[in-house]
Amino acid sequence: MKFNIELKDSQNNREELIRIAIGVMIVRGLEPEFSVDALKELEEIDGPFDKFGDAFRDLRDLLWCSIDNDDSRDLDQLTVAERLDDGSIKLLVAIADVDSIVKRNSSIDSHAYINTRSVYTSARIFPMLPLRLSNDLTSLNPGQDRPAMICEMHFSQEGELLRDSIYLAQVRNKAQLAYDSVSAWLDSKDHMPRTIKAVKGLDEQLRIQDELAQKLRIKRHDKGSLEFDIFQPRATFIDDKISEISQQAHNRARQLIEEFMIATNGCTSRFLADAGIFSMRRVVRSPERWLRIVQVAADLGYKLPNEADSQALEEFLAKQHHKDPIRFPDLSLVIVKLMGSGEYIVEKPSGKAVGHFGLAVTDYMHSTAPNRRYPDLITLRLIKSVLASIKPPYSIDELKELALHCTLQEDISKRVERQVRKSEAALLLSSRIGQYFDGIVSGVNDKGVWVRIFNPPVEGKIVSSPGEFKVGHLMRVKLISTNVERGFIDFVVTG
Repeated sequence: MKFNIELKDSQNNREELIRIAIGVMIVRGLEPEFSVDALKELEEIDGPFDKFGDAFRDLRDLLWCSIDNDDSRDLDQLTVAERLDDGSIKLLVAIADVDSIVKRNSSIDSHAYINTRSVYTSARIFPMLPLRLSNDLTSLNPGQDRPAMICEMHFSQEGELLRDSIYLAQVRNKAQLAYDSVSAWLDSKDHMPRTIKAVKGLDEQLRIQDELAQKLRIKRHDKGSLEFDIFQPRATFIDDKISEISQQAHNRARQLIEEFMIATNGCTSRFLADAGIFSMRRVVRSPERWLRIVQVAADLGYKLPNEADSQALEEFLAKQHHKDPIRFPDLSLVIVKLMGSGEYIVEKPSGKAVGHFGLAVTDYMHSTAPNRRYPDLITLRLIKSVLASIKPPYSIDELKELALHCTLQEDISKRVERQVRKSEAALLLSSRIGQYFDGIVSGVNDKGVWVRIFNPPVEGKIVSSPGEFKVGHLMRVKLISTNVERGFIDFVVTG
């Protein structure tokens, strides 16, 4: 769902939102800009890594491709698949070897450590690594030879993992693809993208990738993997003016990459456990507030068991999604909050894994985005130390400190992104004071009542209402005020 608006004033919306984002980042202890030392260090890097030795296999001839957002330039992973004679499928996922250029304790690494991830706002991306690295020298860009960590996974015809391995290789991206166009083609809703048509054989092996991804997705959901529809709108600009806000669809191509990244994170987790070294896992624990989730389901006429059960919860969510798609984003948010946020912890190789409750997997870590996420760079360094048969670069105590730090900083950076999204919405609606909208109650707590309007898809607060409301109540509201700086949008109920 999209809403277009032509703003009449000449203000540079992008600059205003960038200023707000920088201010929020500084207040929350993040660094929006790189230090003088980091920039000096960057100048001394004369080009991409090109010291390929015997440790790197040459896999440049494979039909590697990337699938990401239309505007993504920090390409962290490539995929390629092959159907073997017995009907099984070999999947290779290449992860950018960022560590080949970004060394531990360097000035650039120190900046990455502080922010721990790239901060994404519609007006500007605040990258974890300088753009010359993340968008170029360490990015798996088309037509460029790059070092990569390879996760090779063999799956049966039914999608069961048979074996996996990790090694280093030299790769070359044959095609940079985008989620929406690939998904439309896979769903037979549009013609084959030119970027696929230009590479002989790429269409066939993308079909193989999609086939495998859908099998993996079904198997995960059978085990209780949860599927949500979280409200997360995105703003776009025309000539630096905010032109629309739209909700990003979770389509077939996104599912493909999601499944392969989950499989890869399992591969890296098992690799480090088998090597007998401590690692930093990404976990979502079994919900402590499960009985509250049980009550939410009961209010909707559904009975969940009194003990945490991801399969039962997934069945409930699937039925509600089908039964009431309009209210499902708000139900998703309620369940996600009750489950609790993810965190990074250090696990010993022989210990019982905490796992990821939402994904219904036991072995899980973040390892597929070292250009954008610091935990992934840490994992890459740990894996490379095993491959080189050298001492791990981090002690157990250092890993524990990093796990806590990354958990805290990730939460802070996500708060920054949410705050800027609120300012984007307030800016878009600032010229529509006095207009009426249809919406749905999206939140109720001791601080007030919130409404999510449908067009444009933004959320605001009810400042005056004729009665009490519950989440999911449909209503007609009137916009009475906005505050771009603070991201406030205020409505009154009219019907």
